[in-house]
Amino acid sequence: MNFPPIHAQSTYSVGNIRALMNEIVACLEKLDRDDEIGMIDLNSLPFSPGEYEALRQTLGQGEVSIRIEAIGPSEIIETHYPGVWWVTHYNVEGDIVADAIEIAWLPQIIRSQPEDVRAGLARLKAQLNDQD
Repeated sequence: MNFPPIHAQSTYSVGNIRALMNEIVACLEKLDRDDEIGMIDLNSLPFSPGEYEALRQTLGQGEVSIRIEAIGPSEIIETHYPGVWWVTHYNVEGDIVADAIEIAWLPQIIRSQPEDVRAGLARLKAQLNDQD
């Protein structure tokens, strides 16, 4: 599998992309070494024209994509680099309300919450009791 080089585009400054990629490397090292997750809030970054799409192209898409329907849809896409996830949340109108790169074994949004697991366990036990 060939990945696009960071310097492949010439219509924008590659400085921000290179800095983001270096930050992702540092976060992946922390994840691997210390089990520490990282997050880069893309909404807070001043992308020049073309940089956002260049970042998407540079990170690419891996084997896993998840769509969650809650208050608004959310898309979680594994990049070409395992442990690096592009997480985008939309409102009901389809506007992006949060956009981030999450560096984690699994994105936090797809992890079951303890209270949800307990509630599911209670429902499952009740269903089994009703069948007896």
